Amino acid sequence: MEYVQEEIATLHAYDDPDPPAPVDRTAVVVPLADRDHGTPAAEGVFEALERAGPGRVVVALQAAPEQVGDAVDWLETFEIPLSVLWCNAPGVETVLADAGIAGQAGDGKGRDVWLALGVASDAEYVVVHDADATTFDRTHLPRLVFPLANDYTFVKGYYARVENNRLYGRLCRLFVVPLLRTLAAEHDTDLLRYLSAFRYPLAGEFATTGDLARHLRLPRGWGLEVGTLGDAFVQAGTAGTAQVDLGTHEHDHRPVAGTRGLGEMAREVGRTLLTVLEAAGVDPDYTSLPERYRATGERFVDRYAADAAFNGLEHDAAAERAQVQRYADGIAPPAADDRLPAWQNTPVDPGVVAERSAEALADLGATPRR
Repeated sequence: MEYVQEEIATLHAYDDPDPPAPVDRTAVVVPLADRDHGTPAAEGVFEALERAGPGRVVVALQAAPEQVGDAVDWLETFEIPLSVLWCNAPGVETVLADAGIAGQAGDGKGRDVWLALGVASDAEYVVVHDADATTFDRTHLPRLVFPLANDYTFVKGYYARVENNRLYGRLCRLFVVPLLRTLAAEHDTDLLRYLSAFRYPLAGEFATTGDLARHLRLPRGWGLEVGTLGDAFVQAGTAGTAQVDLGTHEHDHRPVAGTRGLGEMAREVGRTLLTVLEAAGVDPDYTSLPERYRATGERFVDRYAADAAFNGLEHDAAAERAQVQRYADGIAPPAADDRLPAWQNTPVDPGVVAERSAEALADLGATPRR
């Protein structure tokens, strides 16, 4: 246990804190894919939300029409003030297409969270929390909200990823953090110092004031977390940002290979991170960056090997070096910036998005009762 304060305010969990916080004035956004509803992890998340007592829960649902009814019926079993936003409802897709921001089919979690933030941002405070964390606890909500009621405007959760007697969080500890360290060694900027200050920059759990939520430009897919941090730097800055300890997290693991594996995720996360940095005036040397990152990443593998041995954990250093090489091979200059616009600059009324979703749910006979 430690109590170090560095670039941003860090609120440590010394003894399982349950701080006083206005959770009743908070909207909680939970992105939910059709494959997630009814799982033990999602069950635990919504049961914990029942005990936490938020003012409102907005579920950002991504589901095929034939699966929507089952998902809504399952959500209805929880005693929470519930709104279901069917993010890929035909009417919602039409609204976005008419505004010229439709993107591509199945854009992903980033677009779903962006839609739900627009609907939820009329609340005083907004929290975003993933549905696949088996260790979600009732106290996580007040921990995330507490700083917002104490002069901070953006809050990020952090946690350890240790389960099954080994270290996880591979994309964060083997790719994002070493890449940030590599870039910071060559570029002395406030933004890189800010990004490097987060202990788990890929955590899906964050909180903002309702006003700041309307100022965030979110990437459409897996770059959601690092893209959000880029705008949080602009809108909240170091002085307005805090990170809070959420203990140890356990949730789904992905393979390294495959179209939805960590290798492809790293490409997209890397593109978003580099887009954010280029927009802030950072000009990386892309010719040398992959090799410089690889060298940094391998040093991190050695450090994690020592950390794992110290704690009696299993650790496959050769496999992690292979991951670092795969991630290095995917580093390239980003394409055009395709982040979604901040809601305050969007030619779409979030109320209209909510209406189109509600109409589509009604057409399926799946309107939530609460």
